[in-house]
Amino acid sequence: MLEIFQKAVHQNGLVTAFAMIGIIVLLSGFISRKLTFGRVHGSAIAIMLGLGLAYWGGIVSGGSKGLTDISLFSGIGLMGGAMLRDFAIVATAFEVQATEARKAGLIGVVSLLLGTVLPFIVGASIARAFGYSDAVSMTTIGCGAITYIVGPITGAAIGASSDVMALSIATGLVKAIIVMIGTPIAARFLGLKTPRSAMVFGGLAGTVSGVSAGLAATDRKLVPYGALVATFHTGIGCLLGPSVLFFATKAIVG
Repeated sequence: MLEIFQKAVHQNGLVTAFAMIGIIVLLSGFISRKLTFGRVHGSAIAIMLGLGLAYWGGIVSGGSKGLTDISLFSGIGLMGGAMLRDFAIVATAFEVQATEARKAGLIGVVSLLLGTVLPFIVGASIARAFGYSDAVSMTTIGCGAITYIVGPITGAAIGASSDVMALSIATGLVKAIIVMIGTPIAARFLGLKTPRSAMVFGGLAGTVSGVSAGLAATDRKLVPYGALVATFHTGIGCLLGPSVLFFATKAIVG
C-alpha cells in the first residue's frame, strides 16, 4: 500500500504539490484564527512555514533547492516556478477594476508612488548597512521591502543569487507582519475611518496581505478600499525594480 502511495506521489508531482500547499494554507488559517486571533494573517504564517520547510529540505537533502531536492516533493519546483508565479500576478491584476481605482484620485497615485520608493530606499539602505554593497543585491533586497513578490522577481531579472532573493522575501514578510499587527494599534492615530483614508494607507503600506489583515482587524468595511490600491504595488514594483530603481542604485553605488 505504501509503495502504491509513493508511486502515485512521484508520478503526480504537481498534484502532490497543490495538496501539500492546501494543507499548509489550512493549517496556517487555523493558527491565525486560534493563536493570533486574526492579528497575523494566514498568508504570512504560510510563508514562514514554507521557508522553514525549504530550510529543512535543504539540510536533509544537502541540496540547494529546498524541498524540491527531495524527490517526493519535486512537484513543488514546478508549482513555485516562474510560470505559475507570473500567472498568479496577472490573475491578481485582473481582479482590479479601473473604474474603482480612479476613486482614489491623485492622492492615491502619490501614496502609491511613495509607498513604492520609500520602502525601497529603506530596504536598500539596510542591505548596504549589512554589507551588501553591490547594486544587484541592494536592488533585490530593496524591492523585497516593497512586497515579498517584487523582490525575487526583480532579483531573477537582474541576476541576483538565490540567498539574496531569499533575503528579499524575508524582508517583505517582516514588513507584512508589521503592517498586520501595527494597523489596528495605529488606526486611530492614522485616521483610518473612511474609504479614502484606507486607499491612501493601502498605497503607502503596499502589502496586500498586510493591509487586508490589518484593516480587517480595524474595520472590515475598509478592507476592499485598502487592498484595491495596495494591489497595484506588485505590478509597479515589477516594472520599476529591474529598470528605474536598479539603474538609479547602480548609478549611486557603481
